[in-house]
Amino acid sequence: MTLSAPSGLTAGEVRERTLAGLANGAPEESSRSLWRILRSNVLTLFNGIVGGCFLLLLLLGQWKDALFGFAALSNAVIGVVQEYRAKRLLDQLAVLDAPQARVLRDGRVQEIAVADVVMDDICVLQAGDQVVADAVIIDDDGLEIDESVLTGESEPVGKDKGSPVLSGSSVSAGQGRARVVAVGAGSYASRLTAEAKRFSLVNSEIRNAINRVLRWISWALLPVVAIITNGQMQAKGGWEAAFRTGAWEEALVGAVGAAIAMIPLGLVLMTSVAFAVGGARLARLNVLVQELAAVEGLARVDVLCIDKTGTLTEGRVVFDDVHDTGLHGTGQVLPRGWREALGWFGSDPHANATASCLAPAFAFEGGAAPAAVVPFSSARKWSAASFDRPHAAAGTWILGAPDMVFAAGSPAGAPSEALLGESRRLASLGLRTLVLAYTPHMLPGEDSDDVRLPAGLAAATLLTFREKVRPDAARTLAYFRQQGVDVKVLSGDDPRTVMAVAREVGLDVSAGYDARHLPSDPHLMEETLDSFSVFGRVTPAQKRDMVLALQRTGHTVAMTGDGVNDALALKEADIGIAMDTAAPATKAVARLVLLDGRFNRLPAVLVEGRQVIANIERVSVLFLSKTTYAVCLSVIFGALMWSYPFLPRQLSATDGLTIGIPAFFLALMGNARRYRPGFLRRSLSLAIPAGIIVAAAVIAVQAYALAAGGFTAGANRTASVLTLSLVALTILTAVSRPVSGLRLAVVAAMATGVVLLLTVPFLTDFFMLEWPPPGLLAASLTASAAAILGVLVLSRIHARRYPVDHATEPPA
Repeated sequence: MTLSAPSGLTAGEVRERTLAGLANGAPEESSRSLWRILRSNVLTLFNGIVGGCFLLLLLLGQWKDALFGFAALSNAVIGVVQEYRAKRLLDQLAVLDAPQARVLRDGRVQEIAVADVVMDDICVLQAGDQVVADAVIIDDDGLEIDESVLTGESEPVGKDKGSPVLSGSSVSAGQGRARVVAVGAGSYASRLTAEAKRFSLVNSEIRNAINRVLRWISWALLPVVAIITNGQMQAKGGWEAAFRTGAWEEALVGAVGAAIAMIPLGLVLMTSVAFAVGGARLARLNVLVQELAAVEGLARVDVLCIDKTGTLTEGRVVFDDVHDTGLHGTGQVLPRGWREALGWFGSDPHANATASCLAPAFAFEGGAAPAAVVPFSSARKWSAASFDRPHAAAGTWILGAPDMVFAAGSPAGAPSEALLGESRRLASLGLRTLVLAYTPHMLPGEDSDDVRLPAGLAAATLLTFREKVRPDAARTLAYFRQQGVDVKVLSGDDPRTVMAVAREVGLDVSAGYDARHLPSDPHLMEETLDSFSVFGRVTPAQKRDMVLALQRTGHTVAMTGDGVNDALALKEADIGIAMDTAAPATKAVARLVLLDGRFNRLPAVLVEGRQVIANIERVSVLFLSKTTYAVCLSVIFGALMWSYPFLPRQLSATDGLTIGIPAFFLALMGNARRYRPGFLRRSLSLAIPAGIIVAAAVIAVQAYALAAGGFTAGANRTASVLTLSLVALTILTAVSRPVSGLRLAVVAAMATGVVLLLTVPFLTDFFMLEWPPPGLLAASLTASAAAILGVLVLSRIHARRYPVDHATEPPA
């Protein structure tokens, strides 16, 4: 394959490379197939059992007892929608967002689609362009590349002939041409994209705990269903008699009811609803939640890793101050007109980002144009302008880096050493320093590329610049530290600069760590992360490794950022948070996006996450206590060969009144309890004994009914429904503490619903309820009273063992 002449590739060469697969098109690889998403959320053992029970009841004509099928369907749909939404975001992920590329072909400049760029193309780069493929500079004119989205380095990097440029970076100044050396999947941006596309769900303690419970139940269902089915058949006179008389249908309905009662269908649905409502609330605060479970994530975080540029700072440089050059008392006369000169440098349309910051502070009224100008160059690190009278002092003004304008050992002697010493002192504070110098000599009129500094320079003043710190950063970080969250600053900038910004936002740091010396050994890296809070010169790969190291030591990590260099770390973090200015790739992999770029939105996310965790823990006790008593009743009634005391429709009614409906309201109420790990352990420590108490009360009622004899099946079931409802309402009251007017109203409304269920003729007919005789009613109330007392004592013990720790309010 031949290389092109300086005039660029020919049409034939382009066609040859395109056919060889050397074009810049990104590979169309899906992060996860739709079939895999459907299979993981629908084709599960859990759904198979629920779906089988649902279809069985429909085949038996018992549609009134099959209402639970809608909850199961909702759970599957929500799971598929969540993962498919995450899949689409990842599939659309792209680091490059340039609409077109400018290339040299057949001796002329052409604009083509980014995907049509091929290997060895010559890209024509101008200020504002995005580099669309990895390339090598073949000629330049003051070319500077902004690589901050890739490396985190906030200062533009000068590029000379032979220098590499990476896809995804952008041209901040100058112009040049570059030959493409890597395209498509082989480019730097594509490699980052491919790694970020790896599918993963946010690590959610709530979802993990619920999935663990569902796995336990799924495997317990088969043996328990076998026990209860056999027990129901035996209660009808045995399998042969049940099939001969047709009583097998009633026995099978009872077995299905027992099996479904074991499954906390509503808990999954309620968790998704709580996440969705939390996401909607945060959306009103301009916080985009890209995965529902991320709402709880920030509440669990104990280490917050933040990027400097774009997170602590606004990503732009601002003028800081004017400083004495140290030349007073040396006999040198300070030149006149330095303020007007700074005004011209700031207003120059070709000024770089640093010089442009001077415009608001130093006025330039127009006047005569410079007689000669030397534009800023990253190689020279200075710019110059010569003026004739009447503008300021006649002569030449130089604006540049002190160590380049006044090198050590220069003819300026002691003044030069004093100037450089002061410059180094200011730089150690994290400030960017420039010097304004003057000489009465004029610049030559020839080509400025080979121009040298004129003789007779005298320093007029030192200027310092700093990055603009976000006004909300200090208070936000103070709040997180107050909440026990450790803060780590990971930046691609110089450690001294990062440390200065960290101190400005209130972080107590004694030293910054240069990540170029970061040990590769995992254990040493973990020790280093434990010892330092501010890191500079951090590469994208190191950011990811540092997040993983923190996670290995047991931390829950949140990572904020806005550059593509942050994408890999955001992907690995437990919670990735992107700013509004973030690159598309970074936003795509982040779990949360701050749409208005306000860092102080994070405390609101923390509060919302706490509310979700605390409320789901509260309602999970209701659902898990139901699972506990359902398992106990199934096993005991099956083993004793007693008729199951509930119809599926009756359990649907009691579940709705004592668990489902109140859980919906409780899950959405305010709750500022501080997060503590161990959500499932605390829930089960109350739910299991409470469920056993409920089961014991129902068993006692049925034992009395069998011993006394003479009661109808409807009366027996109604007595069980009454007992179950009264004790379950007590559990609802216990988990609603601390009692508020709204929570009390919910409990009262549910109690009213139970009364209506047992007294309204239409409802008693539909749910096949009949009021029990006095003896059975007395037994039901006695068993209920004993169980209620047991639940109250249990809840008091649980509250003492796990006291509530309320958090302070976030800053306004």
